[in-house]
Amino acid sequence: MSSLQWDHTVHYVNDLEQAVQTFTDNGLAAFPGGSHKLWGTHNALSYFGLNYVEFLAVENRDLAESADTANLVVKDAVKLLPEHEGFSRVAIRTDNIEQTASLLNQQGLKLSPVMDGRRLNRQGQWIEWRMLTIGGHFQGLVYPFVIQWKGTDEQRQQELKTAGIITPHPAGAVEVRAAVFSVPDPVATAAHWSCILGLPVRNAGPWDGNSVSLAIGDKAFVFRQGTGEQMQELLLATDAPGLAGRTIRFGQANYVFTGIAT
Repeated sequence: MSSLQWDHTVHYVNDLEQAVQTFTDNGLAAFPGGSHKLWGTHNALSYFGLNYVEFLAVENRDLAESADTANLVVKDAVKLLPEHEGFSRVAIRTDNIEQTASLLNQQGLKLSPVMDGRRLNRQGQWIEWRMLTIGGHFQGLVYPFVIQWKGTDEQRQQELKTAGIITPHPAGAVEVRAAVFSVPDPVATAAHWSCILGLPVRNAGPWDGNSVSLAIGDKAFVFRQGTGEQMQELLLATDAPGLAGRTIRFGQANYVFTGIAT
C-alpha cells in the first residue's frame, strides 16, 4: 500500500468562532479556514506541523441536507449537529488514492467514489484535494477517510509555512501524538484496522497500559476499552508549562496535553 500518514482530525462544532477562541485563549494558533460551497459546511483549522485539527460546522443546513454527495463527513455533520459536538473521523493521507482505494476495496469495504473536494480560503483562493470515505463501521466505530493533496508532503509543508498557516503556537512547541478511540474490544479493533490499513500493531503505549495501539508514522491510533465507539481524546505533547498536564474539553472532545519526554 502507498505510504499512509495521519493527516488531520475532524471535530464537529456549532460555532467556529468559539472553537478558535478556545484554542487562542490557551495559546494555540487557530484561524478560520473557509467554506465548502458544494457541501454547505465551513471550517476552522489549527496546525501542528502537517497534522492538524479541522473544526467543522454546518454553514448552510438546507444545502448540507440536500447535497448530492457521498461524503460521509458532511452527512454525519448534518446528523450529529447541533447536539453532538465531538470528534468525527480521522483523515489518512495517501500519495496514491487510486491504489489505496483498490486495496481497501479488496478488503470488502464499502467505498465512496473518489471525490474532488475544494473550499475557498480567506484569500479567495481554491484549496483542492481528492478524497474517499468508507461506509459502515467495525463494532460501532466508524472508519477513517482517505485524502490526497497536490504535491509532496515537503512541498505542502513549505507552502503552508510560507503562507503563515503552519506557524508556531504562542504557548510553545506542541506535537500531536495519538488519537484515543473508545471501543468495546481494543484487540479486535486494532487487528481489524491493522489489516485494512496495513499499520503495525504496537504493544500498549505510554499513554495507557490497558490499550492497544497502531503506529502511523511517528504517531499512534490508540484503542481503549470503553463505551461510546468513537474517538474521545487527542493526545498532544508540549513543552509549554501552561499546557502540560492539562485537558481542554470542548463539547464531547478532550485535548490532553502531556510533557515532551527528554
